[in-house]
Amino acid sequence: MKVLVLARAPALARARADGYLAAPSREAFFEECDVISLHLRLIEATRGIVTAADLARMKPTALIVNTSRAPLIEPGALVGALKAGRPGMAAVDVFEDEPVLDTRHPLLLMDNVVCTPHIGYVTRDEYELQFGDIFDQITAYAAGAPINVVNPEVLASAGKRV
Repeated sequence: MKVLVLARAPALARARADGYLAAPSREAFFEECDVISLHLRLIEATRGIVTAADLARMKPTALIVNTSRAPLIEPGALVGALKAGRPGMAAVDVFEDEPVLDTRHPLLLMDNVVCTPHIGYVTRDEYELQFGDIFDQITAYAAGAPINVVNPEVLASAGKRV
């Protein structure tokens, strides 16, 4: 597979150093890619970073995957773009309003969309790592030596509660 990267300068430099190709432009990135997978943190600079115009540039056969954060895509843009046929497909694990409780949510009703309930990151290895960490934290607390404590100041008063 040919991988194209669209990123800010520092990440783009790392991608190039790792042998990946940089998209010649933002427009070309959305026009050329068969699959676009979003891997961004949601911060003010990335909120709405994928616009309706970007999605409209995608091929009717293209797939956009978002397992990062829904607000990376401009509000309402994904549903509109999918209805217009560009991109032709989507796989989403995140939604503008979570949890999705309305079974008539537009993305849930589209034949060209695969939706999962914010669990797309989960693998057996990840579960084993997470549950192993949780187990270690519980046993350390039970032994009187808590680990990974975010607010250690509460430990001094924990024994004083009735």
